[in-house]
Amino acid sequence: MQSKVLNVLQERQSIQMLSVQPDTKPKGCAGCNRKIKDRYLLKALDKYWHEDCLKCACCDCRLGEVGSTLYTKANLILCRRDYLRLFGVTGNCAACSKLIPAFEMVMRAKENVYHLDCFACQLCNQRFCVGDKFFLKNNMILCQTDYEEGLMKEGYAPQVR
Repeated sequence: MQSKVLNVLQERQSIQMLSVQPDTKPKGCAGCNRKIKDRYLLKALDKYWHEDCLKCACCDCRLGEVGSTLYTKANLILCRRDYLRLFGVTGNCAACSKLIPAFEMVMRAKENVYHLDCFACQLCNQRFCVGDKFFLKNNMILCQTDYEEGLMKEGYAPQVR
């Protein structure tokens, strides 16, 4: 596990936006090999770039606009979404059993992972809001009402999350 985390950290690189000083010699762009005469330039991977030249190899988004991080792997420069789509770990939703793409936001309860839309009471389908209590019984997510009704009927022990 630790080596995998280190590997991802080595693949993530920062992007800096720098103001070009008028009295300095123009730097060459690593993307197009032309001089950077713009007001701003990007520094990433120890090289200088035009804002238009530092793009994701998959979706062509301008990396300086989508954040301060880029990812590299297999000689590709990628945005976070495409990096996770290509190289991230996927899994299955504990509620619907369908695949969860690595780039998708998820909810977790113990070792279970859920699509955001699937994270609801599995008896009444009530969606949870931030701060709501939910209960986990036999790997089922329950709202407080359904949990308490079951508690009255069956007498099971709470696992509040």
